[in-house]
Amino acid sequence: MSKRSGSSPVPTDDQTPAASIRRLFAGPVVDRRRVLFAGAGLGALALVSPILAACGGSDGESEGGGSTGGPADFGKLTIRLSWIKNAEFSGEYIADTNGYYTKEGFSSVELISGGASATPQDTDVASGVALVGISGPDITGAAIAAGAPIKIIGAQYQKNPFCVMSMADKPILKPQDMYGKKIGVQATNESVWASFLSAAKLDASKITKVTVEFDPLPLTQGAVDGWFSFVTNEPNALKVEGFDTKYFLLADHGYPLVSETFMVLQSTIDKKRDLLKAFLRAEVLGWTESLKDPSMGAKLAATKYGKDLGLDADEQTLESAAQNKLILTADTKKNGLFTITEELMKENIATLNGGGLKLKESDVFDLSILEEIYKEDPSLISNLPDVPAA
Repeated sequence: MSKRSGSSPVPTDDQTPAASIRRLFAGPVVDRRRVLFAGAGLGALALVSPILAACGGSDGESEGGGSTGGPADFGKLTIRLSWIKNAEFSGEYIADTNGYYTKEGFSSVELISGGASATPQDTDVASGVALVGISGPDITGAAIAAGAPIKIIGAQYQKNPFCVMSMADKPILKPQDMYGKKIGVQATNESVWASFLSAAKLDASKITKVTVEFDPLPLTQGAVDGWFSFVTNEPNALKVEGFDTKYFLLADHGYPLVSETFMVLQSTIDKKRDLLKAFLRAEVLGWTESLKDPSMGAKLAATKYGKDLGLDADEQTLESAAQNKLILTADTKKNGLFTITEELMKENIATLNGGGLKLKESDVFDLSILEEIYKEDPSLISNLPDVPAA
């Protein structure tokens, strides 16, 4: 393995790369990468029943916030994040800091962090704790299959961020390279892992799955040959510690699910359309700035929004730059941020249904609000930067 070169003092036990990696992944394991491929049976229903209960009676509530001809006054905006407050939400930090939300008519914004003790995003949206939840088609699709009245109105990540990471001197560059190897997989990610093996038509008996935590130290020590991770996270955490890695994306090998999707109630789509348009415009502006300068949101994560997490600004900038490649593609450059092509939606639905769900595109996705804002203001597309190099 390759580490940083150059002379340096002999490190103490707390200054070694191993200790630094442990610090980066210290704290409670956060069940963020949870997949609910339980189908529409009792498993999914049990998980989603609190959502259905929370949605009861909501139709009788006053919606407000519609077009009144005067200045918009949408009140407080609450967004339930899918993870802790790191650079993953750079666009939201910039939109908040630059006043894009308030310019669109929101009096304030609350970014609700994910974490070990956080309730599921779906429940927070359904109960009214959050107007918008950032989630994924797997979680949202399972909830919809069990009867939850929610939909996806856009997707930040056009490519799924899961990858298999390996050390550069022993690279695993394609799924078949995992045969005969040990791959570290976190318990909370086993559903994603199993779904990928099925989608990629891999023989699981030829791969040794080792249950691990999120700290990738065992990979650097040779205890495993590959590591299941987000491409934006662990590879960059190891990079700042001097380790060279390689990876392949699941999205390039039969697992096309978009990610970091905006999830809202159907009633919000029906009755608060102007509010959602305002939200999406602010999001587009914030993420456009992040695409132009990945260090901007990374610094806000390290010094303001996630300042209590001990984040490293350099690593966060690497993470921000990496996620930009998942957000701005040839398709979103042409059609606008958060849009999903018809072909990609079909692939997502096929993957969800392959995992046991029985859904149509119209059950899961409603991109009509995005279509409206881009029709009304084409500059939201024309102001986008060039697509990042692969």
